[in-house]
Amino acid sequence: MQHQLTLFDDPTVAPPTLKASRSGTFVDNMPLPIHRWFRYSAGFAARWVEEVLTEWDVKPGQLVLDPFVGSGTVPLVCDRMGISSIGVEAHPVVARICKAKLLWERDPDRVGHFAAKVVKCAKGRKPDISSYPQLIHRSFDTETLAVLDNLRSAWSLLRDSSPESELIWLALTSILRPTSRAGTAQWQYILPNKTKKKVIHPLIAFQQQIEIIRSDLRWMQSRATHSHAELIVGDARAFADPMPQSVDAVITSPPYANNYDYADALRFEMTFWGDSTGWGDIHDTVRKYLIVSSSQHSSRERLKASDLLESDAVEPIRNELGEVMEQLARVRETHGGKKHYHTMIGGYCRDISLVLRQLRIACKAGSRMCWVIGDSAPYGVYCPIEKWIAELAIAAGFKQHHFDKLRDRNIKWKNRKHRVPLKEGLLRIEG
Repeated sequence: MQHQLTLFDDPTVAPPTLKASRSGTFVDNMPLPIHRWFRYSAGFAARWVEEVLTEWDVKPGQLVLDPFVGSGTVPLVCDRMGISSIGVEAHPVVARICKAKLLWERDPDRVGHFAAKVVKCAKGRKPDISSYPQLIHRSFDTETLAVLDNLRSAWSLLRDSSPESELIWLALTSILRPTSRAGTAQWQYILPNKTKKKVIHPLIAFQQQIEIIRSDLRWMQSRATHSHAELIVGDARAFADPMPQSVDAVITSPPYANNYDYADALRFEMTFWGDSTGWGDIHDTVRKYLIVSSSQHSSRERLKASDLLESDAVEPIRNELGEVMEQLARVRETHGGKKHYHTMIGGYCRDISLVLRQLRIACKAGSRMCWVIGDSAPYGVYCPIEKWIAELAIAAGFKQHHFDKLRDRNIKWKNRKHRVPLKEGLLRIEG
């Protein structure tokens, strides 16, 4: 059997000790070439992906799919192992980050030359920061924002359709948070009122990031031949028609039904680049293309509980889901926010079921899937998400499933609203 080069077979890159409880987190990716270009908190560990592919004996010539590809962990690991992959991502900015990471075949010197042109052009410009929204002004001091504006303007002037241009865009995007004076919460929300003590000067941060990118390009190019990845910027609920029964393995982590607004995760970056003017337009630009996982989404879409429960997509879990939704509808009336958790859970299950139906179309008979998932308890009402997804998978045509717990959740946060024990784990689905 042909030896598959892995991300950790190089003696100059020490294999990190992967704790099982951290398999579903991005933290262990930060020392890794290319993965570290942008930290996307809703990711999982590259080392774990490699271990799963090795366990399944996935070989070059086979196809791996991630229907919620995020910033590209699965296709990057597959590229490193010489395996073909397809990623689907509905968030346009996250997809752009993923696509840029997959440009690792590019000449490092050309990237450096493009960056040098941007810096030279930026130094000769006069900044205009008056048009930036309040979020940006609150997050940077005036001098820092002026330098960033010059870099942005220079890149906009020099931009073209080249891969180098996109890599420079990613470099600029990745330095926004390190150069901001605002604190950043774990889940990527920007907190302008929480000031950081250490801030990096934008030109230093940019030049450091360019050197990291150039170094990582050389590293990857010395260990892999070319990219075998395809990225579909689209909806995981409708992607499979062009690829019937072509997928051998699926590794993914869908959004959790925990009311985290994935559409809002990169609002800071989107606001800087002018892709968003604020929280109000996030729905039309991003959220409506994602699966329902937040009450903001379900309320904005005006989802109705009766319509959701009548959907044939939730038929296998209709009775149990209906009871939970009814309980949530009662409980919400006792809370000031009256959040639409009942329709959020209904919409989430409907959408996950639609994704599973697409996966059944795309996957070969005998294929394997592994999902990193977490359960949910909005307003303290427990939702057995892993059980429901498993039952929906069987109804979609898969044959068997098994769940392994990775870690406990909801045990650290002092401001948690309930004490219902939650968990994160691996749902393995076969057939």
